Amino acid sequence: MDEAARREYWRSNLRLMAALLTIWALVSFGAGIVFVEPLNEIVVAGFPLGFWFAQQGSIITFVVLIAIYVWRMDKLDAKHGVDIDGYEEEVHHS
Repeated sequence: MDEAARREYWRSNLRLMAALLTIWALVSFGAGIVFVEPLNEIVVAGFPLGFWFAQQGSIITFVVLIAIYVWRMDKLDAKHGVDIDGYEEEVHHS
């Protein structure tokens, strides 16, 4: 992989991480702290929604975002030729 391709790969990776971390921050801090009062007016399964986001929602969101990151990075790796199959072939031929 040449230098330009590496930079594009890294930029794509950073954009993905920035987007996912922004979503996580909005859910964690926004829904769990900043907007907790208006969200607490909504009750789901007997719990105020703001409380739920503070206790469970941010954790569940984080796990979902990790899964999305893995899925998108697999696609990005394949696009740039750095997927694990290509790596294994390169290692065995060296």
